[in-house]
Amino acid sequence: MNEYWDLIVAILAGVVQGIVEWLPVSSQGNLSLFLILMDISPDHALQLALFLQLGTTLSATLYYRDEILESLEAVPQWRPQSAFTGPNAVTSFVVVACFATGLIGLPIYFLAVDIASELSGGLFIAAIGVLLVLTGVLELASKSVDLAEREDPTFRDAVIVGGFQGLSILPGISRSGVTTSVLLFRSYQAPSAFRLSFLLSIPTGIGAGALIFVTEGGIPGVSLEMAALAVLTSAVVGYATIGILMRIVERIPFWIVCFGLGGLAIVGGGGVTLLVA
Repeated sequence: MNEYWDLIVAILAGVVQGIVEWLPVSSQGNLSLFLILMDISPDHALQLALFLQLGTTLSATLYYRDEILESLEAVPQWRPQSAFTGPNAVTSFVVVACFATGLIGLPIYFLAVDIASELSGGLFIAAIGVLLVLTGVLELASKSVDLAEREDPTFRDAVIVGGFQGLSILPGISRSGVTTSVLLFRSYQAPSAFRLSFLLSIPTGIGAGALIFVTEGGIPGVSLEMAALAVLTSAVVGYATIGILMRIVERIPFWIVCFGLGGLAIVGGGGVTLLVA
């Protein structure tokens, strides 16, 4: 019975990741909530949610394959003086932003895992709720920005966006929501902001999966087979839904969703804590 239950959890976790990764509502936060409800400890839920980004990273790679190939073909012509112009601009943006993400995100990750291991499931859920609400506040604020016609990303854009992306290692802070909102604050049009955000997600997702595997010597909380099944499921579901959900994102104010999910998590997590106490 346990084997069948693990199989169901792995598939459902992959489905959740494959859908919510493309929505600015924190895939890591919502997947962590799901895994905690499936009786996985908060620290293992946090680590597994990070690892499953590998599946949607594969989806994004396939979806943006033409742009990735174009950027790779321009690499031999890369020069420092033209790093942030023309075909090299996106490649330079991604590389610099990833370094900034690592500098900010790595210490936050180790701190978050330590804190999660000490928190009860209810308190951890409530904490995710608070961060979801903060994500909603940022998304709402970005709607009031006057958008200009920005073309190539700059070095400053890369550092700022990468730094904020490092904060999204905390469950409840949406990586796509934060990076897209920051790009909107930097006067990018929404389509360009979404495109840069999801291109940036590819090396970030690979790095997150590698971080978990290297630091933990495996996949915490589940067997390697179940983790592989969850990653495969998230890749298939993610590729099938990315186009549809990207169009939805451009039409729906997802700060409302963040407020709603965050409020439910705060109330629900607080209720669980009181019951346990």
